[in-house]
Amino acid sequence: MPLSPFLHQITDFDHLVLLAVNHARTPALDAVMTFASQIKVWFPFYAVLLGWLIYHFRRRAALLVPLLAATVALADSITSRIFKPWAARPRPCHAADLAAQLYLPDGCGGQYGFMSSHAANSMGLAVFLLLTLPAGRFRALKIGVFLWALLISYSRVYLAAHYPIDVLGGWLVGATLGAGAAWAFRRWDGGLLTDK
Repeated sequence: MPLSPFLHQITDFDHLVLLAVNHARTPALDAVMTFASQIKVWFPFYAVLLGWLIYHFRRRAALLVPLLAATVALADSITSRIFKPWAARPRPCHAADLAAQLYLPDGCGGQYGFMSSHAANSMGLAVFLLLTLPAGRFRALKIGVFLWALLISYSRVYLAAHYPIDVLGGWLVGATLGAGAAWAFRRWDGGLLTDK
């Protein structure tokens, strides 16, 4: 079924942005973006974050940590198990009209790319912490998790694993789940999070 003119324009713009990001490469950026996209790199960061949350918030972490874990797990599951097979949109590196133009320093991932699980996971975590941690406090941590989410998301386009729209879709899912989990925390915990 042919695309409508509007959808065709969006697709063309999506391709243009992908190519611009993918072609703005250097050996140093290759290393940084490949590093940021590796899931095993996240584990030490998540371990330190969870340890800090447990230490700092004590008994309230008994609800905080499972909700955070559920946000990330659901973001990953919804994007990978529902949207990717449903949309069946090939990753850029599997697209016949683009593959030859792409630079792939980290190879090519699975067949389908919409939506980006990396983007959904990292944005879900960032939004949850932004809305759950005490207002006016832990600014460096809040900024840090959003910068981390942006770096991971940018890396997915840089490496041609995802189109920009795949990343935006992942952000939407992650942000929705993060906001929902923050709402659940406030409802079930009985108040705003403090470090008391």
